[in-house]
Amino acid sequence: MTLSSKIRERLERIEKEAIPPHLRAREEEAEPHPSRKHESPRARAEKSHPPLKLPVLSDRELEYKERIHRRLLEVMDLSLLASLDPAEARSQIRETAFTICEEISSPLTAESKEKVVHRIEDEILGLGALEPLLAEPSVSDILVNGARRVYVERFGRLELTPIRFPNNEALMKIIDRIVSSVGRRVDESSPMVDARLKDGSRVNVVIPPLAIDGPVLSIRRFIRDRMSLDDLVVRKALSKAMAQFLKLVVRARLNVLISGGTGTGKTTILNALSQFIPHSERIITIEDAAELQLKQDHVVRLETRPPNIEGKGEVTQRDLVKNALRMRPDRIVLGEVRGEEAFDMLQAMNTGHDGSLTTVHANTPRDALARIENMISMTGFDLPVRAVRAQIASAIHVILQLERMEDGRRRVVSVTEIAGLEGDVITMSEIFRYERRGLDEDGSILGEHRATGIVPKCNERFLKRGYETDLRWYDPDFQDET
Repeated sequence: MTLSSKIRERLERIEKEAIPPHLRAREEEAEPHPSRKHESPRARAEKSHPPLKLPVLSDRELEYKERIHRRLLEVMDLSLLASLDPAEARSQIRETAFTICEEISSPLTAESKEKVVHRIEDEILGLGALEPLLAEPSVSDILVNGARRVYVERFGRLELTPIRFPNNEALMKIIDRIVSSVGRRVDESSPMVDARLKDGSRVNVVIPPLAIDGPVLSIRRFIRDRMSLDDLVVRKALSKAMAQFLKLVVRARLNVLISGGTGTGKTTILNALSQFIPHSERIITIEDAAELQLKQDHVVRLETRPPNIEGKGEVTQRDLVKNALRMRPDRIVLGEVRGEEAFDMLQAMNTGHDGSLTTVHANTPRDALARIENMISMTGFDLPVRAVRAQIASAIHVILQLERMEDGRRRVVSVTEIAGLEGDVITMSEIFRYERRGLDEDGSILGEHRATGIVPKCNERFLKRGYETDLRWYDPDFQDET
């Protein structure tokens, strides 16, 4: 090393040491490691999560599985299995399959035989190749695009799996098993089905001729262990100050609209907020597919019903909202507002059912209000624009905006209060927002939740109801412990 290079290195070290530690840490946090500078954020983020390990059958194992399966169907009366306990049915299939392995002198190893027999059990009693995905807790969504391409969502990101079906006919058998288990059917006359599995997972099916490249199956997993607001604070989906504020929003019976795109965590937030509804209140939940997990004592759960094969018997969310008003509810929780029921929901919020909660698909708080306005126009009532906006401004108090960012994490990016109506414009005040600073070396987004400095009007309502508040929540420079 030359003398000049030594001097330059020493000067750089002295300059770096002169930087305060907290600023130096921030610079190091924002600057990726030299070896990772040319990696994409997605590639860096994928390294931070363990890969998905699945018991995939080789071509040879698949060949013997088909032979054993065919022979099993010849020697066993599968109709008798329906009367048996699931564990006993699996035991009989397993015993018979291993006996057949010995009969045909299978050259497979003991480990391969175990994998083959387990797959046969899954195909007869379960969902075949999808069973390992359903057993994997990190999988939140299973997306089957025809027989040869199966994707999953893990940690907020999509990835292709090695799972394959022999052909579209094999995939259709699995689909038929799913929809028939919930009393539905899918065929050319009814090529789309939206249903719910026994464990609460949501299923959507589209088959040819609507799906051009083969049957499409989408399963959104049902998470049994719901998250609390404290869990979301730990995951940095929101700050501790925001969580304290939202607790009082629910307890003070403010009407909340949760806005966001698909998969942003709207139902998760809705479940978390519902924990602060008093157990003394009567709650009615209305959903297309039941996902809410309210733990209060007095909860009435309602679910829509699609039309039957003859196109009759449909019960819509609007029908359920209208009927719910006759059931003496203290609060109405609408899983998602998406049509004409928006009008009746606003009526309920404005007529003594304060503290109601609902979600909507929208990209910003302003877009959420515009969507609600468009839904009201779908009812067919010829109402002046100002009257509709006055109804919205009076009914909705707080909007939460959620976003799933490119690092896969879901965050509350804005908490906005509806301030009122000025002329024909609904005025809003943003109370909290998420401020981004960049990406770290793992592809995770750097940023923090901050208050905007505006003290919301609802703070007075909190105080009048006897809830203690902390004005530091609304200070942009206040850093709570998260």
